[in-house]
Amino acid sequence: MFRKASFLLVLILFSACHTTQTVVRTTKKMPPKTTRTASRTTKKTNHNKQVTSAQAPKSSQQTPTRKSEVIESTSKTVVYTEVVNGYVSQFKDIAMGNMKTYGIPASIILAQGILESGAGKGDLALSANNHFGIKCHNDWTGETVRHDDDSDQECFRKYKDPSESYRDHALFLTTRTRYSALFKLPKGDYEAWARGLRAAGYATDPKYPEKLIGYIERYNLHQYDSQVLGTEYVPFEGQPVVVSNSGANAGTYEVQKGDTLYSISKKFNITVDQLRQKNNLADNSLSIGQKLIVQ
Repeated sequence: MFRKASFLLVLILFSACHTTQTVVRTTKKMPPKTTRTASRTTKKTNHNKQVTSAQAPKSSQQTPTRKSEVIESTSKTVVYTEVVNGYVSQFKDIAMGNMKTYGIPASIILAQGILESGAGKGDLALSANNHFGIKCHNDWTGETVRHDDDSDQECFRKYKDPSESYRDHALFLTTRTRYSALFKLPKGDYEAWARGLRAAGYATDPKYPEKLIGYIERYNLHQYDSQVLGTEYVPFEGQPVVVSNSGANAGTYEVQKGDTLYSISKKFNITVDQLRQKNNLADNSLSIGQKLIVQ
């Protein structure tokens, strides 16, 4: 009997020891679970960081580096501000000459040229040297082109070169009675001239005067009126000033970022070969700030 009791006691003790060992093993298995949870949290954090870094370049890519102009000529044209400045430099002397000969403000001539021709980059300017959007009319006997405007495939005048277009623009205004009231206005009052053109029916766009005035003031085109009239010129504060080239710098252009001989030749209506010859260039290499003879 005593032996049976001893055997039972040993058996009970052995069972108790076995239960304790099982609990210990379970406790040792807990840390790996905690580690896996932490690992998943880390991955989520890294994923969030990756999304943030992927989004960052998108905003920087959208930052504009060059100012552009949307010019609503007969074909909507987008050009950079430097193209408009180049256009003004190219035609300012013709505009001032026409002001002296025909009495049309140079600022108005240049503003109309910018607006109607897309600063020389519009379809009519490129295909027909037509810088003022003048249509054929019954008295035109020269060459013509077809172009969509108020109606499809309207007839427009075609010229041999832009200077011919500038001369025809002056004759167009001075020989038609509906524009006679313009020449009673002060030559230095570009606002009155802009509104007078619209009232006389030069354009159907109700915002035509505001667009002309906007270009005159944005690019300080009234400085050329002052040169002809001999009056004091006051630039609009904060606006780019197109300085009149004279003396040693006459007919020169300073190379800008992104310029090529081809783009400069188009800007000043000369050939690449002429540019090379005028500047004694051995190849097409250019450097920013380089001065080129363009006239």
